[in-house]
Amino acid sequence: MTRLHNDPVKFVDEAIEGFVAAHAQHVCQVPGGVIRNTRSEKGTVAVVIGGGSGHYPAFAGLVGQGLAHGAVIGNLFASPSAQQIYNVCKAADNGGGVLLSFGNYAGDVLHFGQARERLLREGIHCEIVAVTDDISSASLDELQKRRGIAGDLTVFKTAAAAAEEGYSLEEVVRVTRAANLRTRSMGVAFDGCTLPGADDALFHVPEDRMAVGMGIHGEPGISEQEVPSADELAELLVSHLLKEVPDVLVSANGSRAAVLLNGLGAIKYEELFVVYRRVNQLLKEAGIEIVEPEVGELVTSLDMAGASLTLFWLDDELERLWRAPVDSPAYRKGNSKPVAQIDGSKLDAPVEDTIPPASEASSEAAHCISEALSTIRQLIDDHVDELGRLDAIAGDGDHGIGMQRGAVAASEAANKALSSNAGAGTLLNLSAKAWADRAGGTSGAIWGVILNALSVTFGDQDKPTADHYARALIKAKEDVMSFGKAKAGDKTLVDALIPFSQTLEQQVSSGDDLANAWDKASAAAAEAAEATADMIPQIGRARPLAEKSLGTPDPGAKSLAMIVGAVQNIIQSHQR
Repeated sequence: MTRLHNDPVKFVDEAIEGFVAAHAQHVCQVPGGVIRNTRSEKGTVAVVIGGGSGHYPAFAGLVGQGLAHGAVIGNLFASPSAQQIYNVCKAADNGGGVLLSFGNYAGDVLHFGQARERLLREGIHCEIVAVTDDISSASLDELQKRRGIAGDLTVFKTAAAAAEEGYSLEEVVRVTRAANLRTRSMGVAFDGCTLPGADDALFHVPEDRMAVGMGIHGEPGISEQEVPSADELAELLVSHLLKEVPDVLVSANGSRAAVLLNGLGAIKYEELFVVYRRVNQLLKEAGIEIVEPEVGELVTSLDMAGASLTLFWLDDELERLWRAPVDSPAYRKGNSKPVAQIDGSKLDAPVEDTIPPASEASSEAAHCISEALSTIRQLIDDHVDELGRLDAIAGDGDHGIGMQRGAVAASEAANKALSSNAGAGTLLNLSAKAWADRAGGTSGAIWGVILNALSVTFGDQDKPTADHYARALIKAKEDVMSFGKAKAGDKTLVDALIPFSQTLEQQVSSGDDLANAWDKASAAAAEAAEATADMIPQIGRARPLAEKSLGTPDPGAKSLAMIVGAVQNIIQSHQR
């Protein structure tokens, strides 16, 4: 259980603040994450890593000389936003291009990809290498679908050491991809982890049982069995990994490998050493030369009870990069050369958004929209636990807290915009940015897309009419489907957004006023959201746990239906 916290919504922010205070000699904070507090050579590649919080020392603990130049820090188990990634990359850039690396999760792929496109448009050369080391998450034929777990470290370490040696971006990408293809991991879990403020773990493994191949967010493995002895666990992990010796090697016998035995949060070091004792014996019996092994917590999952084993198969170049010195908060080896520190106070501050002039009619509408966002904030506060519970059934349980962070940020941004006499379009645009940036994850980005669609349609001059709302929601539906690639029947928010937007458009076209049209549209959304209980998820993190979600409505569809239902009261009160 995660026992020590204040407000769960502020947990990540307060953790980052404490981390930076404890490691000021290594890192400084920037919007979206942290960067090195030491100077890098001009013209060298910057390696930026990241993902959701809850996996320390990944990702912030791996920033420092000889390792990452920056880490983007998302919400608990949720991908960071594209804005956060962009901010960290801009702060970390040394002029030689940027390599982005992260675990191969859907939200991360989406947001890091968006950030890369923005950097490229600005003339900053940027490439991506996603980590795919977990052999349990997909077959070898679908290597690109595998997720990244503790093998993150070998890939990040290789990339950073190459950048430190002055490799070009193309060469950094080459060795990083080679490291990824030569890294194999497998994990087990004995019980789940608990999010701050939650009453129970995200999932449970039956007592005296062990889940084989389970991922770091509770993603399913390949089997379940009785809890083995330490030696039996070592034998299981080693035997599975030796079945996947990379094709570039003739055989395991005579090869070299770095070995990582990783604790996921609740398994103690002494237990890991007992397991590693047998791992070491087995690998030597297989004729493998072990190079600088690591035993400890490398990629965790809050307080999850579990462990993973990683083999990183080396050649001469990769071995040199693996052995290279590192000085970061959570990972050190060798002797790094002293390097001058930077002055974090002189880093470029984010530019404040300008508020363009607006008509009186649009400013009046902005007050109504701000009131609606305040209502949404209260609604999510009241239902955060319910949304988290729904998400935990087939996901990682972060939907409630993610929606809460987004709604709070959007409401605060709206209030700030009102104080500057913003129009409806500008207020919605700033709220969209705030929601996506603070919530993170795919749902945070989607709500940013929805609010931005309203922003573009409303503008700052016209008084929003029923037709404006109808066109804006159709645009929101189209933009969300284009962004997330979801379609009707995939068991996502889209399954409620489609009937909501289409019903609203139909009723407005037939002559209904906005209040009546919205009432009928929100009823259609609520019905559609409940109907997702009978669906099997086809995309997203819930897809691997598809059968578990049967009988439970999709949390994204459910929260959308709840929100449009609550906004109905605001629309009615302002129409009178």
